[in-house]
Amino acid sequence: MKVIALNSSARIGGESKTEYMQEHLLKGMQEAGAQVEVINLYQKKIKHCIGCFTCWTKTPGKCIHNDDMTSEILPKYLDADIAVLATPLYKYSVSSIMKTFMDRALPALMPFFVEKDGVTSHPYRHEIPEIVLLSVAGFPEDSVFVPLHVLATKYYNNKLLAEIYRPGAEAMVRAAKAGKASSANDIMEATVQAGRELVEHRKISKKTMDRVLKPFGNLETLPPLVNAFWQSCIDEKVTPKQFEAKGMVPRPPSIDVFIKIMKMGFNSKNAGDTNAVIAFEFSGKVTGDCYFTIKDGKCKSETGKAKKPDLTIMTPFEVWMDILTKKVDGAQMFTEEKYKVEGDITLLMKIKELFGR
Repeated sequence: MKVIALNSSARIGGESKTEYMQEHLLKGMQEAGAQVEVINLYQKKIKHCIGCFTCWTKTPGKCIHNDDMTSEILPKYLDADIAVLATPLYKYSVSSIMKTFMDRALPALMPFFVEKDGVTSHPYRHEIPEIVLLSVAGFPEDSVFVPLHVLATKYYNNKLLAEIYRPGAEAMVRAAKAGKASSANDIMEATVQAGRELVEHRKISKKTMDRVLKPFGNLETLPPLVNAFWQSCIDEKVTPKQFEAKGMVPRPPSIDVFIKIMKMGFNSKNAGDTNAVIAFEFSGKVTGDCYFTIKDGKCKSETGKAKKPDLTIMTPFEVWMDILTKKVDGAQMFTEEKYKVEGDITLLMKIKELFGR
């Protein structure tokens, strides 16, 4: 069986969530015995369809454009048994390069009208492969894919083998890559299984699809973290890719967001057998208290004062946020008495290990 995978993400090479999901799906297909070829559309020269209909009249089945779509992509697409169309969700639809590919596949159709069950369509000149549409979105709701579903069913109708739409992909893929959340890892394992099933059974079982699409993360937690990330990118004038490359940390605007970011950074492996309560007393522009209870490799957080903390950090909120986001050195700030501590000083020295993920 031949599978062609057309990836329309421009962010290939480790940053793309679309590519990450596609890789796992294709792994399952290969394990089931399929011959897989990946084409990254953004690396190809594909001109826009100009609506001249030359491919329907003067040169039936052949486009007027002499580019990679005509010479390579369309022939391989028509020769495949299954085509995986992978796209990030752009404005509730496919990316522009994927839409260009879909439009440029027009030579596979004939101009005549065929009516069936009250629906008019064009007949195929060439048999096209069965279609698997894969898409990812940062938004957490499934409903963001409704317009894409309508487009897919109109374009491919009975050729549509499966639709895999993964909401909340940014947080899910980050967690999966970090090996931090078992639920994220299960989603990716289910995506591999979906690939196997598509090759072996030409469908994805409900059990597997439910695993692929199961909700990830807390919908109340996600927006504040996403907003802190984007505000940090804006403030520092960096792109998300540059943010990642520099190992930056989103700057929390509040104690609640600070708690969420600290918990995301908690490193259970480094925590080992540490059992401690670390408290913060914030002053300055943001005032209030919170604490973290570390026990048995887990971290729980609360707002308010801790009863018997092992370490209390008394600091202006802005000073500690500068330390958290690596704008200043924590040890130097302590030496300069920019903040104070009470209790087990060794815990202060371990904070980077405990929350440095």
